Amino acid sequence: MHVFMMPMLLTGGYTRLIDTPTPDAIVSMLINEQLNASFAPPTVWIALLQSPLFDSAKLQHLNKIYYGASIMPEKIVRDLAEQLPKAGLYNCYGQSEIAPLATVLLPHEHADRPTSAGRPLQTVRTRIVDPVTGRECQPGEQGEIVHRSPQLMIGYWDKPQATAEAFKDGWFHSGDLGYQDDAGYLYIVDRIKDVVNTGGVLVASRDVEEALYQHPSVAEVAVIGVPDEKWIEAICAITVLRDGAPRDADSLLAHAKTQLAGFKIPKHIHFVDELPKNSAGKLLKRKLREQFLNPSSEA
Repeated sequence: MHVFMMPMLLTGGYTRLIDTPTPDAIVSMLINEQLNASFAPPTVWIALLQSPLFDSAKLQHLNKIYYGASIMPEKIVRDLAEQLPKAGLYNCYGQSEIAPLATVLLPHEHADRPTSAGRPLQTVRTRIVDPVTGRECQPGEQGEIVHRSPQLMIGYWDKPQATAEAFKDGWFHSGDLGYQDDAGYLYIVDRIKDVVNTGGVLVASRDVEEALYQHPSVAEVAVIGVPDEKWIEAICAITVLRDGAPRDADSLLAHAKTQLAGFKIPKHIHFVDELPKNSAGKLLKRKLREQFLNPSSEA
């Protein structure tokens, strides 16, 4: 509402909302109504690229592609840029508490930094701090992303303790793990709660997902940590395959070994028909954790 719908209406534009972001419905609207800008989370852009209805020749009028709500795999960023070269890509990072935009990666910045979330808006101050000590991190050093802004919420309704924790030290703590480079560009590593502690080593689920997305059979993948007596948590990859691709866990593991350090290789691979998402298409990893609490080696 704040970032797309109202600005578009106030500048004389037309906004089209959709209840369920299915590829068929979105492709049809983009083509038939000649919509020239669209926002969707990564899962929706992934589904669009893989839809048999996706025809890049009929979508060359699309000149703005906005994505956010979760981390976009680098491969999908590059695929969108290749399929729709006339469209500018915008990575929009934030969360509801900041109403909801904090940083943006602009189209001309994607070539050099395709995995960055960009730089803070004029109304936002962003830092990276050590999640334990609160010390400000140096460029390249990972820590929790914190913000200050007049557009931040005042607090959580009827939750004073949660509000106090969120605004510890006078900064809003996002719960996201990230770092900034020397030029101030932000990189999201993972949700802190999604980092997998395997054998005492912390592994970002994003690193494993990025590697598996490079496999030609993978349509979608989500990586979580599941309880393990030996490793504390074991890396578990829940995978949706492309149509017609075989359920070959050995192939995925062999590919992962060429891309990742040994401690990042999944201990479990599960194949599913679809990943759980909310009505906006955002991936729900908490549901995956509930579903695969006691995984077997493969499903």
